Order: sequence, then C-alpha cells, then structure tokens
Amino acid sequence: MSTRQRIAVGMLTLSMAGFGAWKASEGFTDHAVIPTQGDVPTLGHGSTRWEDGTAVKMTDTITRARAEVLARNLNSQAEKQFAASLPGVKLHQEEFDLYMDFVGQYGIGTWRQSSMRSDLLAGNYAQACHDLLKYKFAAGFDCSTPGNKRCWGVWTRQLERHEKCIEAQR
Repeated sequence: MSTRQRIAVGMLTLSMAGFGAWKASEGFTDHAVIPTQGDVPTLGHGSTRWEDGTAVKMTDTITRARAEVLARNLNSQAEKQFAASLPGVKLHQEEFDLYMDFVGQYGIGTWRQSSMRSDLLAGNYAQACHDLLKYKFAAGFDCSTPGNKRCWGVWTRQLERHEKCIEAQR
C-alpha cells in the first residue's frame, strides 16, 4: 500500500510529463485526418475541436506551434471539467495524468458516464484502474482483437494506462 498522500483533484493539473506523454501518444498532424475508422476529424496533437467548440473540419490545417497552444488550452478546459466531475476525490499525480489522457482521447462526456468515475467517487481506486480495460472499442470494433490493423493502438494505449494506474496504487 502506498504511503504517499493523494491530493484533491481540484488542486492538480496535468504534469509536464503527463502532457508530454499525451502529445507523444497522439502524435502530430498539420492537417485534419481520421485517425481510426469511425472517428472524427483530428489535427495537431489529437484535437477534434477548436477552443470555441467548433469541430475540426477535414479542410483545416495547423502549425506545430499553434497545435501546442490548442492542446494546452483544451487540456486546461478539460482539467476543470474533470475536477468538477470528481467532488471530494483525491488522486496521485500519476492517476490524474492518466485519467486526463483518457479524457483527451475519449472526451469528458464518456468520462462522466464511465465506471472509472463511479469507482473513484466510491473510493475504489484499484477497480477504477481495471475499468480502463473496458474501453477497447473504436466504431464498435473490439481493438483488443489480436493482429488487427484497424485500431491496435487504441488497445495498447489502454494497456499502458492500466499498467501505470496499477503501479500508482503501490
């Protein structure tokens, strides 16, 4: 059992390491792409919308510098929504970072309805980690299917999050 203290979610922000890992997972595109079948247009470091909420269009382009600003601004907005979704919950920095990575990929709406959120609200930290493995689908396809070339990265990212989450419990 960890002797480290968890911190109120509202006091945490995405760490530089967490932001860097998220950017690396998302990669960079200077033009809009559809990253996996059934997904929406994405550009920069995985952004699907602009700061004003306007959806990215397939004709949109972005510079690396602007993509960095957009990603930071969207993460800042998401942090506030994430913290508001977990009143009274305390997390380790590593947990905050990996759940924010999840929100960055799946969106705050999916997060609010997730079993991870429910388990964190109930204080079931380890179960919340295991719940990450439930999110293995892209456009209805099971990305954990061995050998698939359609969305294998979706599943490997979840496995990495799960491993980091379990490690944070120690």
